[in-house]
Amino acid sequence: MRCRLTESTNTSCKSNRRGGRAAMANHYSDVDLRSRQNNSSHRTNEIDRDRLIVRRGQPFSIAAQISDSELQNGHLELVLHLGKRDEVVIKVQRERSNADHWWFSQQPAQDEVILTLHSPPVAIVGQYRLAVLVMSPNGHIVRKIEGISFHLLFNPWNKDDAVYLPDEILLQEYLMNEDGIIYSGTAEYMGSIPWNYGQFEDNIMDICFEVLDNSPEALKNSKMDLERRSDPVYISRTITAMVNANDDRGVLAGKWEPPYSEGVVPTKWTGSVPILRQWSSTGARAVKYGQCWVFAGVACTVLRCLGIPTRPVTNFCSAHDVDGNLCVDMVDTFNSRKDSCWNFHCWVESWMRRHDLPKGNNGWQVLDPTPQERSDGVFCCGPCPVTAIKDGNLQVKYDAPFIFAEVNADINHWRVLPDGRRQKIHVDQSSVGRKISTKSVYGDNREDITLLYKYPEGSHEERAVFEKAGRRVTQPTDESAEPPRLQLLIKHAKPVFGSDFDVIAEVRNDGDEDAHVQLMVLATAVTYNSIHQGECKKQTINVKVAAGEGHREVLRLRYKDYATCATEHHLIRVKAFAEAQGQNQPVLTVTDIPLSVPELAVQLQGRAVVQQQMMANISFTNPLPVPLKGGVFTVEGSGLLSAAQINVEGEIFPGQKVEIRFSFSPVRMGVRKLLVDFDSDRLKDVKGIATVVVREKTKGYVPGISGIFGNLGLRDATRLVGFPSGI
Repeated sequence: MRCRLTESTNTSCKSNRRGGRAAMANHYSDVDLRSRQNNSSHRTNEIDRDRLIVRRGQPFSIAAQISDSELQNGHLELVLHLGKRDEVVIKVQRERSNADHWWFSQQPAQDEVILTLHSPPVAIVGQYRLAVLVMSPNGHIVRKIEGISFHLLFNPWNKDDAVYLPDEILLQEYLMNEDGIIYSGTAEYMGSIPWNYGQFEDNIMDICFEVLDNSPEALKNSKMDLERRSDPVYISRTITAMVNANDDRGVLAGKWEPPYSEGVVPTKWTGSVPILRQWSSTGARAVKYGQCWVFAGVACTVLRCLGIPTRPVTNFCSAHDVDGNLCVDMVDTFNSRKDSCWNFHCWVESWMRRHDLPKGNNGWQVLDPTPQERSDGVFCCGPCPVTAIKDGNLQVKYDAPFIFAEVNADINHWRVLPDGRRQKIHVDQSSVGRKISTKSVYGDNREDITLLYKYPEGSHEERAVFEKAGRRVTQPTDESAEPPRLQLLIKHAKPVFGSDFDVIAEVRNDGDEDAHVQLMVLATAVTYNSIHQGECKKQTINVKVAAGEGHREVLRLRYKDYATCATEHHLIRVKAFAEAQGQNQPVLTVTDIPLSVPELAVQLQGRAVVQQQMMANISFTNPLPVPLKGGVFTVEGSGLLSAAQINVEGEIFPGQKVEIRFSFSPVRMGVRKLLVDFDSDRLKDVKGIATVVVREKTKGYVPGISGIFGNLGLRDATRLVGFPSGI
């Protein structure tokens, strides 16, 4: 078996980072943009040090080579242009007269003039072209300096900017951090997806503006679109529509069940950068494929890059209420392919003031780029204030009723009787909207933010919110029906994907008479959003359960039972249904069992120094009782290396360990994350992560192991070992 490493096809878009581009260099013939100084003070030097990138509401200075003689009797005028066809032209005022206008001041120096530009905190974000005009006393243009280009971003450090966030710790996490965690799994068995946002990587800022430029609004009326780009509400709503490709030239095409033969399995992605680069390099062609955490991860990258504080959020047991009645109705429970409650669902929150809404709606806003339902005719969702969801203010824009249902809806289980009537067999009022989670600002820990979305279950405030929200059900509950005498629960261990395991359905008779019970236990493979992928095993028995006693039924699930229908989410849904003769009310219980997969072991050798090679080792042992084919490792790390693939040639046999070694050279300082994913024909979504502290290169540095390996490159990955465990 051999391993072969190639750069991912998703990373074909390159740039000369830090070297600048010819058209956007730091020095023009007549102007010094002082990019390094400006970018440092504007906290944009992580994006680029050679192109001028500044934040609105904060002044910046450039030096223009204009002699004293040219200004002796004349004056300067500055004009800004936006758009490919100069759709927006702004004359910069010579002094501050209005907080909403651009203005500049000038200071003479030897053979040059220092120009300090002041942008308003409500300025349009985008790429500007600046023209400096030397004017004669009679108003004629004596000299014109043009072609000066810079980018302007939102400024959450400025108190007058709508995205102002007055906490440096939060800003470091929600704007500056390029790595993160997106939570997944179930409320009982949470998992985590390491994600590389990479908002400061090569070309990403340019691609973010390219996303905006490809929106239907921009293509239809570029001038109107540009003028509205001062508003984070408008831009964030545009991003939620453009991250999915349902209506437009958006970034990602969604797909929620196999096959994924025409694209990438959603679980394979480890970051946003390859997705955005592939979309851009292919002429705004949708990248295949995404699911909710991928949509959320890409949206988080774009919004953070533009300067809007953003965080990913995971809602466990997330309801999809199609008809807006705040209830999720599941009919014909054992055969339904239309279950509307997802094990987890991811969106993002962005921080902003809502000048378009009444007081009390500022702060975190829900934005959901996953295409579920149309909003104003488009597959987008939000921004919607989290405070409005908590207080049941469903008239607030945007999409408050849909989001409210995602975290609050009841789940009604129905069955169809032989005469066609529907019978409600179970109502779940507490499962939806559980353990709403985001990454903590204090490390790689989970922060529970459920109380930001809803009042405590059963509290007076919660009941008042539902009354305000107009909660209603599709059919009243039969109050005359006797409470069920049967109790039903499911027990199981925490199984590993590839192993055989038992599921125990326990039915208990709490009545004072013996019960003749028909018990059905069904195991199916499902996706995380409840799409049925196939029946694994079904067991039905008739049993007499004595009064006050119970019966346990064991369902043995072997690997061969679920291997053919299990999805990349490794999720088994078990439903138990019990009905006693002579009783009108059957009982139902449902449990989702995630099958765990082993993590990849990632080890680093050598001291991490900018532009110094170091080694990484990845090891993996096949946990399945069958060989794996088509194995491929994907490695990626913001500030470390672009996404690349290591292909494993040949089969990986049961219990066999594979170890891969490759070298890379970090490109930026700071705490970085190396992310690794492994996929194969039978086993997917195996992750590994390592934290790297990259230091600046210093004089007198003595190379460690990275120096010993000399000029090994990414293409020099080698397989070290491949042997059965235990030898």
